[in-house]
Amino acid sequence: MALASKVNLEEWKPKTAIGLKVKNREITDISEILDGGMRILEPEIVDFLLPDVHVELLEVGRSKGKFGGGKGSIWKQTQKKTSEGTTIKFSAFAVVGNRNGYIGIGYGGAKETVPAREKAIRNAKLNLIKIRRGCGSWDCGCRLPHSVPFKVSGKVGSVEVFFMPAPRGAGLKAEKKCSAILSAGGISDVYTRTEGKTATKLNFLRACFAAMKSLSSVKMTPKFEDEAGVVGGAVLE
Repeated sequence: MALASKVNLEEWKPKTAIGLKVKNREITDISEILDGGMRILEPEIVDFLLPDVHVELLEVGRSKGKFGGGKGSIWKQTQKKTSEGTTIKFSAFAVVGNRNGYIGIGYGGAKETVPAREKAIRNAKLNLIKIRRGCGSWDCGCRLPHSVPFKVSGKVGSVEVFFMPAPRGAGLKAEKKCSAILSAGGISDVYTRTEGKTATKLNFLRACFAAMKSLSSVKMTPKFEDEAGVVGGAVLE
């Protein structure tokens, strides 16, 4: 995971009301934006309020190889036949997070690789969410935010992903790319189960993110929050 580029406060010219408040230091915590149900429309807001955010591009394509082989690639290449010839488009999938409860994913495409990458990173920052973490495993009970507090699921297309609490030291029992998304959000121990056509990578990765997003859609009692050591997340109506 690479550290995201820093925003230059002097050169940044906000185009939204939230951006102006951030630049004028009226908003100093990104939780104020996310908990208030406001949308982030400028990636510079994330760069400024989360200086430790990291970016990683996940493999969603394959490079060319003999007999249909080839290694995984961060670029998904597609071709389209037109009257003017063959046009090529590159797409990329990015995940951003500070490994401490904030995460976002984004997908972007362009005629060249660099614009596709920048578009994916920009979309990931605009999709940033705050997730709940805790210790929901009966085998642990440490009350530290290392796993998910309860079982959750996310479904996109035919792919459905389930996350279940795991004790400390269990690690991420998940597919490699799904583990990258979990790590970006600050989760280090979890059990997973999948259903559907997981070979459809985009749906699979989006289902992983949907499962993490659903962590904030469940209402909990104060007693359970204390017992599971739940931190982060705002209840989504």
